[in-house]
Amino acid sequence: MINTITTTFTTIHAIIFFSIIALTTLFTRVIPFLIFPEHKKTPKYIEYLGVILPFSIIGMLVIYCLKDVSFTTHPFGIPEIIGVLTTVLLHLWKNNTLLSIGGGTIFYMILVQFIFP
Repeated sequence: MINTITTTFTTIHAIIFFSIIALTTLFTRVIPFLIFPEHKKTPKYIEYLGVILPFSIIGMLVIYCLKDVSFTTHPFGIPEIIGVLTTVLLHLWKNNTLLSIGGGTIFYMILVQFIFP
């Protein structure tokens, strides 16, 4: 038997909770400007990370999204392959990240909902 604990926030608890979240978010947004002020030159390794990390993160997301695809059972990864190809082709065609990711996702969802249920 699982023992569940029910917690109810009072108004004061909710204000404290969301204030901590807001301050933490603000702090993480301000830190780079404090560490690297505009009048100082940004270190080379930070510039390198700014160039290389976006590609690394996209690679990790692609691997994460495709990690559970089975190529040995129906539908053999076909919707995933078509979805990835759609995303790549849209990006090569329009060079618009939002359009390519959104379009590829919508097309993939249409495939898995209606064509490969």
